[in-house]
Amino acid sequence: MTYSSGGLIQATDFNGFVSTGSPNINNIWGAGSTDSGWGQTALSTVSVGGTVTATNWASLVNTLASMGNQTGTTITSRSAPTAGQTISVLAAVATDISSCNTNRANAAAVGSTSTTWTGAAAKTTGTGTGTNAWTITWTQTVTFASADQARYFFNAGGRVYLTMNKSSTGTDNDPDWNTFIGTVGTISVTGIAGSKTLAGTAYTGTTRTGGTGGTQTTLSTATGWYALTAGAAATTIFQLNVTVSPYTCDTVIVTAAKNSGSTVLTLTTTWNSSARSGAGQSTNISGGTDTASPFSSYGTAPTVLCRFVPPSTTYLTNSWGTPAVASSVA
Repeated sequence: MTYSSGGLIQATDFNGFVSTGSPNINNIWGAGSTDSGWGQTALSTVSVGGTVTATNWASLVNTLASMGNQTGTTITSRSAPTAGQTISVLAAVATDISSCNTNRANAAAVGSTSTTWTGAAAKTTGTGTGTNAWTITWTQTVTFASADQARYFFNAGGRVYLTMNKSSTGTDNDPDWNTFIGTVGTISVTGIAGSKTLAGTAYTGTTRTGGTGGTQTTLSTATGWYALTAGAAATTIFQLNVTVSPYTCDTVIVTAAKNSGSTVLTLTTTWNSSARSGAGQSTNISGGTDTASPFSSYGTAPTVLCRFVPPSTTYLTNSWGTPAVASSVA
């Protein structure tokens, strides 16, 4: 590359920053591929031998500034040139692109949490009889309009998460399950497995936040959207067991799967109660009141909510659409 202080700005220099270098702006800002790309309008290149105009440079400068703001990356302060100005070589452009590329999974801000879903998120009828084992299973899907929109969602800082609740009473086992579910916290699924910061909070592929109890036997921090194989069997990303005997076989298990078209994330949550023996060890739990969409507050029934936090549109336009959440419980 001939780009250097005091030199002429050639089309090949400019195009290297925009699309032909590694890394380059369009691979992060534009469509990109796999875990790179936010789906924004790509910058135009300049024909070989053509003139790099002030407008070209202004687009590059402004886009690079937005990339820094989006990812919370400190970059070199520079002013976009205007028509009629002499265009000088701008320092540290390649360095700033590289820094934004390294931080591309970070998001300085995020959007507003979704509140709606279709189907049932709460089991309002009782579960179990006597001392027998029982299971409640929630199946929840997050559907994107296309595989690219799913990519843009996760690449730009989107997050899908589960929360759980139960406060119903009436059986001997209700207080135990109310306490157990209250310790689960929030289970989040993001894009890449590696550490990233979204609106000031650190996440990995799968992250548990706010959980304060139970015996955690599985937390698959290395499993995010990109670690799931399209069309493959579900992967267990989280398991929590009751800590106190004789209930240590009571569990909450979450699995994740991606469909063959890479457009649907399916999260399956299972609450399991083992069989009991002996007086005073009944397993059945109560139903309760519903938790309805749009979400405003929890009812009392056993509930698992699947919601998402989309990327922020402060520095990006919405290229990911609005995912659809569906829920069922049995």
